[in-house]
Amino acid sequence: MNRKELLVKSLPELDRMPPRQVSQYLDANIEHEVIDCVNWREEFPYKPYCSFVVAVSTTRLFVFFSVISKDLRAVHTSDMSPVAEDSCVEFFMKVPEQDEYWNFEFNCIGALNASHRVERNNPTRLSPGELASIERYSSCGSEPIDEQEGTFCWDIVVSIPLRLVGLDGDSLPDYVTGNFYKCGSKTAHPHYVSWSAIDGEKPDFHRPDCFGKLWLRKPEPIIEEQPIKQNLQPKGLKKLLRKIFGK
Repeated sequence: MNRKELLVKSLPELDRMPPRQVSQYLDANIEHEVIDCVNWREEFPYKPYCSFVVAVSTTRLFVFFSVISKDLRAVHTSDMSPVAEDSCVEFFMKVPEQDEYWNFEFNCIGALNASHRVERNNPTRLSPGELASIERYSSCGSEPIDEQEGTFCWDIVVSIPLRLVGLDGDSLPDYVTGNFYKCGSKTAHPHYVSWSAIDGEKPDFHRPDCFGKLWLRKPEPIIEEQPIKQNLQPKGLKKLLRKIFGK
């Protein structure tokens, strides 16, 4: 099975922006990748629209998710709660020289479940201080949401300190591996969708062998870096909404 690859943009200017401005900047300046692999189609056929942008500054790793989906659910409000049951997006990653991989799971109001581990059944949970170091800004706010029916548009930007995952912004490796997910196990339309495809009989995101490659340095000739266009024309969720509603 072919694993996906992408080039992570280096944007030192993100360190000077608050999270809300980061989300607008990434949406305006970088093409989105789409999360569209329905790996367990027979049992879980629903595929919401979900895209993401990933970038790195000198100190942090940023991921911006855009979602258009049936149902909206955020009953878990505290960190380290089972947010994957809610309207949820996730980012897993592994540094090649490390034995462990990292999982970061966010519901639509920014509640976070995060760990690092060698294998699924033996996680090391993040401490309160480590959880607090991960910044989040969601268009849904931070209040709980009992499940609502309909079609909903939302986005969330998160930033993870590079030092937390064992990376040095002044000496980054050529690449890390990772995957991006959209899920909601207890929503009215349960779904488990990934960016890089996963092979297996049942839903399981804890598959570092299925991670794609995230280049931190421009590889040649695998990926050609495109210059960032300094404009404010949205390329992600807002552009799609304008096509749909004509606004």
